Amino acid sequence: MNRTVAGLAGATALAVFAAVVVATPARAGYALADTNYAGTQIARHEGVQGTPRADPPGQTLGHDVSGHQGPVDWAAAAGAGAKFTYVKATEGTGFVNPQFGQQYDGAHAAGIIRGAYHFARPDVSGGAEQAEYFIANGGGWRADGTTLPGALDIEYNPYGDVCYGKNPADLTAWIADFTRTYLAKVKRSALIYTSTAWWKQCTGNTARFGNTDPLWLARYGPDVGELPAGWEKQSIWQFARAGSLPGDQNYYNGPLGRVQALAKG
Repeated sequence: MNRTVAGLAGATALAVFAAVVVATPARAGYALADTNYAGTQIARHEGVQGTPRADPPGQTLGHDVSGHQGPVDWAAAAGAGAKFTYVKATEGTGFVNPQFGQQYDGAHAAGIIRGAYHFARPDVSGGAEQAEYFIANGGGWRADGTTLPGALDIEYNPYGDVCYGKNPADLTAWIADFTRTYLAKVKRSALIYTSTAWWKQCTGNTARFGNTDPLWLARYGPDVGELPAGWEKQSIWQFARAGSLPGDQNYYNGPLGRVQALAKG
């Protein structure tokens, strides 16, 4: 092959490569996975309208954390009143929280009831596949009385279209695929973490999960506000963004005994 032909061949190859790169959507990657955590997109899209004026009676304080916070001082968190926490384990089928071990096991060692959550990516793979990935990377459950069932964090897409390019029927089917697989594999129903506004916009406000999957609601305001269709109450309310001890702030809707009951199954 002479230099001219080789040059043309090389140019053609580069052009094809460039076309593939341009055609491949950025959403297929995990560039933001280190900084995606429960509520990042909800706060960005819905804002913050305040916090509860005082601790609501009969509620139990807890937190949620992810890898961006680094190692957590769980002894300090327990000393400040934390009774439970959720830790980000995975995102899609291509990211595992590098701090998961310290955060998840550290909470347990400090006497805090803990569970894991999965940041949903309906744009990269199916619900069943992501449920299996989550379970394989820390999202399972065991009947030790200190482990909460896993949670599905489904919120505004940080990589593009807020509903992941899916219509309400398809996105509802994706969520059902995840929760059905989780239940079959773990024998517990997963919690669903979301906001009412996102749920209305992206699932058409389906009531399909209200009788099967406990609700973990995100709303940064003085009260819980309207719930998504199908749920008569929330199990957990994420009421504030990151605080000092540690991560985001949550109330379990009931006394500590109810948190313990959820852990025991």
